[in-house]
Formats: sequence, structure tokens, C-alpha cells
Amino acid sequence: MSGILGKKLGMTSIYDDKGKVIPCTVIEAGPCFVSQVMTVEKNGYAAYQVSFDEKKEKRTPKPQVGHFKKAGVKPAYLVSEFRDIILSDLKIGDEIKADVFKEGDIVDVTGTSKGKGFMGVVRRHHFGGGSRTHGQSDRQRAPGSVGGSSFPSRTFKGTRMAGRMGGEQVTAKKLRIVKVIPDSNLLVVLGAIPGTKNSYVKVVINKD
Repeated sequence: MSGILGKKLGMTSIYDDKGKVIPCTVIEAGPCFVSQVMTVEKNGYAAYQVSFDEKKEKRTPKPQVGHFKKAGVKPAYLVSEFRDIILSDLKIGDEIKADVFKEGDIVDVTGTSKGKGFMGVVRRHHFGGGSRTHGQSDRQRAPGSVGGSSFPSRTFKGTRMAGRMGGEQVTAKKLRIVKVIPDSNLLVVLGAIPGTKNSYVKVVINKD
């Protein structure tokens, strides 16, 4: 299996072989359980559905309770599919732990970036803002003109403007795993990954 679900625990720093301090992110990777196996004959594609982070049955909708009971696994907060990657011969109910990775593996980590709320164009798109010359005393962080004059007399789709920033799915690619701690199901990844502390992430082997 070349993928796993996990939770971002936070950042730390470690020393490499040359004594240099490198920033790292600690991920709680698993244990995950296979809750469904998709096949080309039945579903039209091949994939594994994996669950992570156990939750109480009373907090789970009844249709999901039946789904998990059929698979023989406990209800979970996060369920995701792994497809179009190198898959092993897993069966429903099999457990996946952090030891599916090894030190030196190059992975892609997908998570939800931190939500920033409503932001202006300077923060959101790195605009330079306007000057205070020629009587402009309130244009330092303004976006400037967004219209199309008399023709086409409208704002084009995709024009960079103020708006909601963050809270989007982001993938950090080609990160190296510097340490695997199987006993605690922890992965230590070089660099930063998207998301806040305790947010869910998806880790897969980089195929490039």
C-alpha cells in the first residue's frame, strides 16, 4: 500500500547527518482500516476505501454504521479512497499502519489549508496598492480599476479581487520522509504541510 490517512500533529526540528537543523512536520499516520474494495467489474474502477480516526457508534449516521459493520471495522470520522496508485492485495478489514513507508520515501501530502477569512487584494494576491500622491489619501490597499470601460462594460471572470482566503485543498509535493516511528504510527516529513494542528491529511507516494 502506498498511501495512508493521518493527522497533522505539528512541527518540530531535528538534526540531519551533517548536524544541520531541519524543520519537519509530525504526522500521526494510521492505524487505518480498509472499509471497502472497489473493482472494475462492480464499480468501474479499482480503489481502496480507507477509514481513519475511530468514533463512537452513537455519533455515526445509521447508514454509515451499517456500512462499517458490513466491513467489520469500527466507525470513523474520515473515509477516503485511494485509486490510480500502486495498490497491494488488501482485503476488507485489513489494517494499514505507518510502517508501509520507509525513511527516504518521497511523498505528496494533501490537506485543507488554514482559513484566513475575508482578505483584501494586498494580502490575498500580493497587490502593491496605490500611492498617496495627487490627493489620494485612502488608496494604499485598494485594488484599482476592475471594469472594462465602455466596452464590454463589465468585470471579467477571474479578476483578482478581495474575498475569502484559505480553507482550500492543497497538496505539498515531493516531501521526504526523514523518520518513521512504527510503534507510535508517526511519520516525520521534511518541511511544512497544509492545515492546522490536528487537521486530517492524506499521504501518498509521489509518482513523478
